[in-house]
Amino acid sequence: MKISVPKERRPHERRVAASPDTVKRLVGMGHELVIEAGAGAGASFTDDAYVSAGGSIARDAETALGAGDIVLKVQRPLPDELRAIRRGSVLVGMLAPLQQPEDVRLYAGAGITAFAMELVPRITRAQAMDVLSSQANLAGYRITLEAATTFGRALPMMMTAAGTIPPARALVMGAGVAGLQAIATARRLGAIVAATDVRFAAKEQVESLGASFLAVDLEAMKAMETAGGYAKEMGEDFARRQRDHVREALKKIDIVICTALVPGRRAPVLIAADMLAVMRPGSVVADLAVEQGGNVEGSVPGETVITPGGVAIIGPINVPSHIAVDASQLYARNLVAFLGLIIDKEKRLGIDPADDIIKATLLTRDGAVVHPQFAAAPAAAAGD
Repeated sequence: MKISVPKERRPHERRVAASPDTVKRLVGMGHELVIEAGAGAGASFTDDAYVSAGGSIARDAETALGAGDIVLKVQRPLPDELRAIRRGSVLVGMLAPLQQPEDVRLYAGAGITAFAMELVPRITRAQAMDVLSSQANLAGYRITLEAATTFGRALPMMMTAAGTIPPARALVMGAGVAGLQAIATARRLGAIVAATDVRFAAKEQVESLGASFLAVDLEAMKAMETAGGYAKEMGEDFARRQRDHVREALKKIDIVICTALVPGRRAPVLIAADMLAVMRPGSVVADLAVEQGGNVEGSVPGETVITPGGVAIIGPINVPSHIAVDASQLYARNLVAFLGLIIDKEKRLGIDPADDIIKATLLTRDGAVVHPQFAAAPAAAAGD
């Protein structure tokens, strides 16, 4: 198979869909890799490194995209990129179909077989392909560092000749993959950490990392988890009681890291303006969900907002891209694992629509929308 890797062109994106290491692995499997010139620059991967790994360099995006039987992307293609992909090709990437469902019919109209990697089910067999987990893990780490950098004090307790500096107190809201890594990172930095989540299963995970768990209603929390391990949107009564509980805790918190997301929905607001008002001046609230509506009232994508009470709300964009080298390495390995599912032993496409992972991720095939969640949408021409 000829596999193409273009440079990512969406704003704030530094990652790339292949590393020199994964190029070497794929070439060793008998595939041909075509990488657009400069595709890995944002992740510190040089064109020479790709060539040394066995890949070839295409001079521009159109050449790279048009060459591939399979096109690997980080983010969904721009309109001109979509037009450059050959009919009959396979597109694999984080295509955001839940946020951009109108794009699905464009892939069908372009005659592309499209796979959305963020739809990989959270089952044991798919762990090596789970891009949401690999990227969220790094995002949780990175946003904790950014919050610590914004905070005007040290995080650990320090005993000096001039006196003792008390440890900072951090609260992590949302104990999924990103939240758990945020807890672990804040603990390593020396903060006293608490966490909250609507899922009952999160309690044991939080406490295993040495953090305390802010429990609102343990029985209600047992019902706040889907079979796939995601959080359901909380009911009005539960949300009110949780806000009251968190508002009281915030009076003593220095750093809050919010990581709560509901797949395909606007992020739930966890911290309202009245809750920010009880926090001490100089406190920091980091909103990892800012691009999906935000967990914090008043957060702005890409900006640091200072409230009237002196609380800094940071809303970094595309946090995994802030740590592009590692994020690209892990994402590229996820893709290699996935390619092993759709390429057979004869090095040809072998897409089994009955496979659970294929069923969950396959959006379009043979000019039609085939994913049941989006199948009602008719195909459209790529130029629409």
